[in-house]
Order: sequence, then structure tokens, then C-alpha cells
Amino acid sequence: MPLDRHTIADWLRKATYVAEEVYSAPYRSAIARAKRDEDDLFMLMVFSEMMGVPNPASYYTLELQPLLLERFHDWHKRMGMEHSPLDHFKCC
Repeated sequence: MPLDRHTIADWLRKATYVAEEVYSAPYRSAIARAKRDEDDLFMLMVFSEMMGVPNPASYYTLELQPLLLERFHDWHKRMGMEHSPLDHFKCC
């Protein structure tokens, strides 16, 4: 039974997926931690003006605040703040 083009492409797709999983499995937690740290820094940059830290990029990050408000609670908990650091913004 000869192999057709779809069978070979399907096998290559599955082999690529397995190879990527085998390669990235040991580094998955380190990658997730680095992504979380990067997100935390980005969150600090977005909300720094409200916390009193001068932010030169505030004009560019202002439009991102509504998108990040739902993640704000998790962020300030991870940073060790029991309650929101912003007086006029209560999320807890």
C-alpha cells in the first residue's frame, strides 16, 4: 500500500508536535515563569502613573489599561500587596 501525500503530511505534523513537546517539556516552567515576570513588568509600566511612579511611556500605555484591569488583581497579589495599591481603584 503506497503512502499518499496526506498520510505523509499528517505523520510529519504529528512527529513535529511530539518533537516540540519532548524538547520544550523540561523548560516549560522556566518559560512560564519568564513570561509571568515579563507580564509583571509590563503591568507595572502600564499602571505606574496611577501609583505615583513617573512613566515616560504613559501616553502609549493608557489605552491598554482597560484590557489589563481584569488581570490587575492577580498581579498585585503576586507582587505581595494584599489590597489594591491604588486609592481610587478597588478590585478586592
